[in-house]
Amino acid sequence: MVTSGIVALVILGLSFLFLEIFIPGGILGIVGLILLSAGIFLTADSVLQGVAYVSSMFLILGVLVALSFRIPRTRRFWQRFSLNTKQSNQEGYVAPTADLENYVGCEGVALSPLRPAGTAEVNGHRLDVVTEGGFIEVNHRVKIIAVEGTRVIVRQIS
Repeated sequence: MVTSGIVALVILGLSFLFLEIFIPGGILGIVGLILLSAGIFLTADSVLQGVAYVSSMFLILGVLVALSFRIPRTRRFWQRFSLNTKQSNQEGYVAPTADLENYVGCEGVALSPLRPAGTAEVNGHRLDVVTEGGFIEVNHRVKIIAVEGTRVIVRQIS
């Protein structure tokens, strides 16, 4: 009876580890490692032997995972689960510039209704902006009051 419980722990642990590949998040993997460790630990005759078995299991699992990323056949298996596409400028993806802080204090004109986000022209450049919370109509003058990362905050001026 005890042997079937140990076998069940090991099989359940391996099942959770296998499910972790398809349902990532970490919880299934951690539970699987705990169940697998408990199953292996219970096969030992002493606590010291159990710790040695579990340590050996972690070492072997680490080596197998490391090798699976090195061997071409298994590397292709792992590439099925990863995102390989890259965003490029040729396809229209443009990263925001980091020099937005230079616009603080500058004035411009709202090119679209700012409800509260929209587009404004400042110093001849089109910027995506956000108001402090109110709405600003098209062609009203705005002033950049703050920049938080890539978020440009404007206020309507008279």
